Amino acid sequence: MFEEKRVPDRQVRAAQTGTTVRVYQACSPAVADAALEKQTFVPPFERAGTTWLVPSFRWAAYDSGNGSKPGRERILAVELTRDGFEWALSRSAGGGPVLVQWDAERDLDHTALNFEAIRIGLSGEATGHYVDEWITAITDVTPVMRDISGLLATDQLHKAVKLVPHEPPYELSEELAKAVDATG
Repeated sequence: MFEEKRVPDRQVRAAQTGTTVRVYQACSPAVADAALEKQTFVPPFERAGTTWLVPSFRWAAYDSGNGSKPGRERILAVELTRDGFEWALSRSAGGGPVLVQWDAERDLDHTALNFEAIRIGLSGEATGHYVDEWITAITDVTPVMRDISGLLATDQLHKAVKLVPHEPPYELSEELAKAVDATG
C-alpha cells in the first residue's frame, strides 16, 4: 500500500549553509538599492516598527505579488548568521522583540498549501542586531521571481520549478521548536 510522506504542519525550511540561513525581505526600490550597496540596511530603512523576514522563497513571492505590490517591489535574499537567526527564534515567546507567525505555505501560483511557513517579525533590539550584526550578504532575487512568474504565465512550470531555491528543513533544538511552536 502506498503511504504518503507528509510535511509537518509547522516546519522551518530555509536555504542554508553550515554558518548561514537565508531569509527574504520585500522592500521599496530605494531601500533595496541602499541595502545592496552597503550590504546591510541603512536609511531610508526604518528601524522603528516591525521588520518581517521569511525563509520561504515561495511565501515571499506570494506576499510581494512577485514584486508588484507598492513598497514591496524588490525582494532581497538576506544571508544571516545561524547564531543570529536562532537568537531571534529563541526570543519569540513571551512578548519579546521577536514575533513569530505561521501562515499557509504557497505554491508557485500562490495557492495555499496544507502546511505552514514561518514569518519572523523583528522590532526594537532584534532589529538592531539584524542590521548591525547578523547580515553576511544581501542579493536581489526580484529578477528570479519575475522570471518564474513569466514562465508560469506561459505554462512552463517545469522551467519555473528549477529556479526555486532548495529549502530543506532547518534543524531546531527541542527548546527552539517549542519557542516557535514548530511541529517538525
